[in-house]
Amino acid sequence: MSFNPKLCRNESEVESKLIVQYLLPTLGYDASKWHQEVALGSIRLDFLALTSQVFPSITDSAPKVCVVMEAKHPKQNLDSHVRRLSRYLTRLHVVYGVLTNGKDFRIYELVGDQVKLNFQCQGAEITDKIEKIKDIIGRDKLAGFQAILETIDKFSPPTPQLVIQPPQSPEVSLSFSNYSTKTMKTIAIYHNKGGVGKTTTTINLAAAISRKGLKVLIIDLDSQANTTYAAGLMKFDTEEEDTLKDSNIYNVVFYPKSNYIPEIALKSTFTYPPVDVIPAHINLIWQEARLVDKDSSKTHLVKKLELVKDDYDVVLIDTPPSLNLYAKIALIACDYLIIPSDLKPFANEGLRNVKNFIEEIDEFRTFINKPAIAVLGVLPSKILTNANYVKATLPKQEKVVEERYGFPVLETRIFQREDLSRAIDNFTFEGDRQIPDPKSIFDFKPDSISAAEFEELANEVLAKVGLSA
Repeated sequence: MSFNPKLCRNESEVESKLIVQYLLPTLGYDASKWHQEVALGSIRLDFLALTSQVFPSITDSAPKVCVVMEAKHPKQNLDSHVRRLSRYLTRLHVVYGVLTNGKDFRIYELVGDQVKLNFQCQGAEITDKIEKIKDIIGRDKLAGFQAILETIDKFSPPTPQLVIQPPQSPEVSLSFSNYSTKTMKTIAIYHNKGGVGKTTTTINLAAAISRKGLKVLIIDLDSQANTTYAAGLMKFDTEEEDTLKDSNIYNVVFYPKSNYIPEIALKSTFTYPPVDVIPAHINLIWQEARLVDKDSSKTHLVKKLELVKDDYDVVLIDTPPSLNLYAKIALIACDYLIIPSDLKPFANEGLRNVKNFIEEIDEFRTFINKPAIAVLGVLPSKILTNANYVKATLPKQEKVVEERYGFPVLETRIFQREDLSRAIDNFTFEGDRQIPDPKSIFDFKPDSISAAEFEELANEVLAKVGLSA
């Protein structure tokens, strides 16, 4: 039996043709000794290969002589997935982990509390080097190690054991009763009126939080894809060059058992330190009809965010200025809500719709054991800098928000300044070609007043969600 990497055109074929049909049986793991889609606490493993049917307790700190196997799409760079595999090995105290996309094959080993690369080869070399691979993670080899460990440990008190059961259903339970234990904070940026600064807020708040050393994920759920553009992910000129149409937020919310966040998220270029971004696409407009007919799509983002709750400190979700399904998905998934508003009459009147929409979403959240959305406040955004307006009119408008619509108003104010628009509209040239090169305000003009305002906003928001230093 041999393996041909050219037969693997997607992640599913890497799983079936490399791992299931070739690797596991060749290494000596029959069907009773490996398990697919294994859930251990908050960790979800593609494959777990055991020397026996029983997996020791995940709370046991003793090394576990078994193999975690993670399969990725052939176009995925494995370097971006090493951190996640390392977390799996260290959290579970598993000695070996395989990471492969069919073209690249790697074995990592847990040595003490460090994960190190033990073996690497190209997919085309796997057949030729299978004996070397067997000598590292073959079942007979690991069974020998397991026997040695059991001999050493035979006088130790027994530890509870967890028997791995095959998945009972392709759907994850709708119960989110463990929600309060989460440390990751998910914040939606929403108003059902457009032009109030949602994109500017999302991009620059993400940059400000990232600069504080926190890991940030942006999710763009707006078909206009303004945040995707502002994050520097739309550098193509033609439809043929469009790299986002087949890999964006739609894939995350449509498919329940694939297209997980690490597979779709892209590294941004608009700020440093960079943040991860799940892009939107114009096709979301017509794709919404497919989602409407699939009720479970409302909770797919919630479930997939749960799987990365240890990977990010803050998730910011930019939303469409509407009451559509994408807005519902965002508000179902979030913990907190920021409502940017220029505080003009139409924006303020729209707050009534926002309030009713929140009440509707909270009713659904109760059904899935999620608490009500915590509204951090209305954010005065795109505010005129005219001194008379700021002194006389702005306080009255903020008071209306609190008294008429019942929303708190954030203390920070984001004023309308040219630097903010210039930062997003920034570009470079490659020959005679103009290339979009949007920047956060911190990367475009770090000493500006606008940068100071977003620094203040980040401090206020982090304090309110319990992440302030």
